[in-house]
Amino acid sequence: MAEPSTDEQSSSPGGPTDDQLALRPPSRRVERRAIGWWAAQAVAVVLPPVFVLVLLAVLITPARPWLLLSATAVGAPGLLVVLTMPYWRYRVHRWEHTDDAVFTRAGWVRQEWRIAPLSRVQTVDTVRGPLQQMFRLATVTITTASAAGPVKIDGLDQAFARDLAEELSRVTQATPGDAT
Repeated sequence: MAEPSTDEQSSSPGGPTDDQLALRPPSRRVERRAIGWWAAQAVAVVLPPVFVLVLLAVLITPARPWLLLSATAVGAPGLLVVLTMPYWRYRVHRWEHTDDAVFTRAGWVRQEWRIAPLSRVQTVDTVRGPLQQMFRLATVTITTASAAGPVKIDGLDQAFARDLAEELSRVTQATPGDAT
């Protein structure tokens, strides 16, 4: 498991202290619909190569056994990923926000815990890709001055994600700090 990472603390007076931003498990789950979204993403990665290998096996008779073996070698583990990964991610993914910070835990094989102090937040965005839109989901991306990159909360309801982004933006503007 990856070491928990913490974005830099604010050094300005009145900023969050280490006690307020202690690493702890976030309490909120993502939407259950995220399971379907993650499964659809996995199918979109696994299905094309298997389809191409099976199609080539149909078209190229001498190579058929090797191509079908290759399709099985890609498809079997892919099927295992499609059936297990979304549920595992749903068990792991958590998030929470307070007046001082945003806490996240994400990952599947490699799990990452993050804390983003609101005094360090530079931008708050929502993203909705085509698959996310099909499942009525969105991702909230919180960009900070951290070298670790943005904090992302995947699998939120679209309307809730929009409201969360607005709330975080409002709280961030009222939080003392230089966001650098």
